[in-house]
Amino acid sequence: MRMVKDMNRKESLKIEDYILTQLKNHGEIRNNEVSKQLGVSEVTIRNYLKKLESKGDLKRTHGGAVRKEESLDLIVRPGNVFIKIEEKVRIAKRAYSYIMDKETVFIDDSSIGYYLAKEIKEDDSKHIIVITNSLGVAAELSEAENTILYMTGGQVGGKIPALMGDIAIDNISQFKADKAFVSAYGVNFQVGVTSIGSPQMQIKKAFIENTNEVYLMVDSERFGGGYVMVVCPLSRIRKIITDKNLENKNRLLALEHQVDIDLV
Repeated sequence: MRMVKDMNRKESLKIEDYILTQLKNHGEIRNNEVSKQLGVSEVTIRNYLKKLESKGDLKRTHGGAVRKEESLDLIVRPGNVFIKIEEKVRIAKRAYSYIMDKETVFIDDSSIGYYLAKEIKEDDSKHIIVITNSLGVAAELSEAENTILYMTGGQVGGKIPALMGDIAIDNISQFKADKAFVSAYGVNFQVGVTSIGSPQMQIKKAFIENTNEVYLMVDSERFGGGYVMVVCPLSRIRKIITDKNLENKNRLLALEHQVDIDLV
């Protein structure tokens, strides 16, 4: 058994060394070419590239990889992306489980939407068409091998930079998605999904109007409270995905109003 493990380790090191040598000599590699040279599947090569990228040895691109120093890093203002990370990652993982292979989805300019984009990028078992107004989402998915990415036009604004305004709304109307994954300022069981009134709200409305199913991704602190405007009634929401810290009173209200809530 130990001999088998040693052989597997040597084989892994051989593949990693080959990849890193090719990058050093040529600056970039293609999955299909390395696969042919080493006699292994492209899936195997992608797995090695993921591992080496996590170690900081390279930067994956669409169909291959480049040397770390030859990648282009985009700086995007984070907004509240790094607040309540664990909860948001769990919500994003569950949201991803509701996306089927070959579906078209809207993803809005929310911090949870950013983590959903990371899930899509990391798991290349599904091929997905993504339409987004978020620069953060687009930056994550621009090199994802399994994704066809569309961005709306519009003016850049917001805490997490995104495209908004009439141009963005007009662009969204030209698409029809299977599902929309959006966040919101609040959830009020009496009136619906709420907003304090902003250009982002208009984008959410446009996504909701042009999709079959709406999945609301919000942390548990978004339930209750005041509001200025209503984005849509809760009857329009297929499922609310939130964290398990949701208060019991809100769980009971969800049952009373027949709102489907997925706690993670």
